[in-house]
Amino acid sequence: MALRLLLHLLFPLCVHWVGKEMTVSVLVDVTTAALCSGGSTCAEVIYINGLKQTIVGIFKMVVLPLLGQLADEYGRKPLLMITVSTAIFPVASLAWNNADVVDESMRAAAFSCITGLLSASHVLGNILARFLSENCIFEVSLAILIFVPVYMQLFLVETVRPAPRQDQHSTGCTMIFKVLQERCISMKQAGTLVLRSSTLKGISIVSFFYELGMSGISGILLYYLKAAFGFDKNQFSEILMMVGIGSIFSQMLVLPLVNPLVGEKLILCTALLGSIAYALFYGLAWASWVPYLSASFGVIYALVTPATCAIISNASSSSNQGKAQGFVAGIQSVASLLSPLAMSPLTSWFLSSDAPFDCKGFSIICASLCMMIALCYAVLLKEEKPANEESKNSMEDVEAPLLS
Repeated sequence: MALRLLLHLLFPLCVHWVGKEMTVSVLVDVTTAALCSGGSTCAEVIYINGLKQTIVGIFKMVVLPLLGQLADEYGRKPLLMITVSTAIFPVASLAWNNADVVDESMRAAAFSCITGLLSASHVLGNILARFLSENCIFEVSLAILIFVPVYMQLFLVETVRPAPRQDQHSTGCTMIFKVLQERCISMKQAGTLVLRSSTLKGISIVSFFYELGMSGISGILLYYLKAAFGFDKNQFSEILMMVGIGSIFSQMLVLPLVNPLVGEKLILCTALLGSIAYALFYGLAWASWVPYLSASFGVIYALVTPATCAIISNASSSSNQGKAQGFVAGIQSVASLLSPLAMSPLTSWFLSSDAPFDCKGFSIICASLCMMIALCYAVLLKEEKPANEESKNSMEDVEAPLLS
């Protein structure tokens, strides 16, 4: 029964990820052609992309803390239906549903398979983008994304019984205020929890600087490659496929074998080194083959996220898993909100003819400094076990993990 529930969950989400990913590479060509009057780049397209990333960061920062309570009150299925329809946070909803239908001893293996399926979906989406014509990609993606909520409505089964709601006759404003008040209290408790633990405090800093650098690179990378080397959707798809295939290999095969031998901290430090090399090769790329070399480091830096989640989990008690994961997710959202504020103008400047010196990837090199800071804090990280204390109100404290 649990396997059937998970199948009806994973299949539509994999299809959803394929539909989303297949438009990533072609969007660069479409927006550049629309805004840059035949040129390979312009300031407008860089700033609009940065504005999009900032808006997404704002929504993540505001909505993410509310998702857990909404899922508990209204059920997992309605929340999944909304998130796949708006294409914002299906991964966070997936984490809660996975915890509901998979036995506790198997959740780590299930999460590893899910992250591998995510990478596999990205690879398939990029394969479709590589071989489909630009004229039909958006129509195919739209059909795929419409199929997903229809499938979920027909086949996905609710995994939790929604909690009985109090104050049935309260006004909408009163209910919204109450939810926000409860979430503020919960976030305050989560902040206290993180600050009291040297491990959680350290991994929060690592996550902030890593996300600050990596989200900045991800936001401008394809536009930089188009301006510097004239890449189009075909080259973008090939590079993204390399990263996806490397992620599948490392997340589903390497990590489960290596983790018991060396531990999460060494894996995290190695992955951060890989992310630094990834950024520097892109920033200093001197030929059109160098970006492909840089993409190969996806095999290594793809381990940052699972290693970070494992460290957070090991440093948190069972009743505080959701609070710790949610707090770090909020910190990552803040970083993804801030990164385009620096990366967009810096990238636009060095891609223009007014650059102070010839280094089109200078903004990516600057982003790599953030990941170097993250590595320094990761090396100093002290892993500790959570204190053996339970919350006084365990029913109120237990929350599903919030993952971005």
